[in-house]
Amino acid sequence: MTDTPEDEFDPAASSLTGHVPDEVMAELLAMRGSIDNIDATLVYLLAERFKATQRVGHLKAEHRLPPGDPGREAAQIARLRRLAADAHLDPAFAEKFLNFIISEVIRHHQAISETRNGNGNGRADS
Repeated sequence: MTDTPEDEFDPAASSLTGHVPDEVMAELLAMRGSIDNIDATLVYLLAERFKATQRVGHLKAEHRLPPGDPGREAAQIARLRRLAADAHLDPAFAEKFLNFIISEVIRHHQAISETRNGNGNGRADS
């Protein structure tokens, strides 16, 4: 895939240019470069995570299992909150982030189930 002009990213884009000393801007851009690298890594990690959850969704649909698993979700949230606390990240933020991901996963699982089984809940008797 090649970049088109609208896809190009300018790592030096800033509304601060010309308003702060050059050395401050250079340090800011260096820090932002690290952030940009982390963001790119997060995107690729999320893509890998969703590839794995798509496989789970197909398995659930094949066996007519419900798209969500509240017990698993609660355990994952508790686990992520502990990891966040250990990493000095706000556990409430980590929980919100995981809840968003879980809601997307369930939405994908519902769509897979609908495509495979003709209904939204993954159950044949509903």
